[in-house]
Amino acid sequence: MPINLPDEISTNRLILRQPQLSDAAALFDAYTQDAAVARYMVWVPHKSVFETEGFIAYCCEAWSNGKARPYIISSQSEPTRPIGILEARLRGHMVDLGYVLAREHWGAGLMPEAVGVLTNMALADPLCLRVQAVCDTENTASARTLEKAGFTREATLQRYIVHPNISAAPRACFMYAHCK
Repeated sequence: MPINLPDEISTNRLILRQPQLSDAAALFDAYTQDAAVARYMVWVPHKSVFETEGFIAYCCEAWSNGKARPYIISSQSEPTRPIGILEARLRGHMVDLGYVLAREHWGAGLMPEAVGVLTNMALADPLCLRVQAVCDTENTASARTLEKAGFTREATLQRYIVHPNISAAPRACFMYAHCK
């Protein structure tokens, strides 16, 4: 039995919900083509909305087969306009997070809010003992997001993940976790 997470999550400022193929154009406009947003990601900026449609199709499949919950993030004030994704990959007794937010929303505290509420919901499930995430050691904004959401830096993982927008070689990452 997998960790149980809801189909939709609301906070004072955000809505996290299941992805839909119709989100692709808005996500392309918001961030998937933005080199600054993609800098520390494992993907290169999308050249067309068709690439974003492929990614959303993957998200929908991961959701339906129960391997992940890639939540579309939108603001309460504009619920039909996606501004990011917070993916919860379900791995037995733990959840592994990945996230991205449109540049125009950086610095407003939205991602720590989303990560915090999702982490609390995951850890409320008796099966979940750990929520974790990694970020490039140079991605100070992402590290700060995790710290604001109550995560603890556990380790530096050398030569861990390729961030193709920076280098073809695997780069060092920080491992963060929030455990019961």
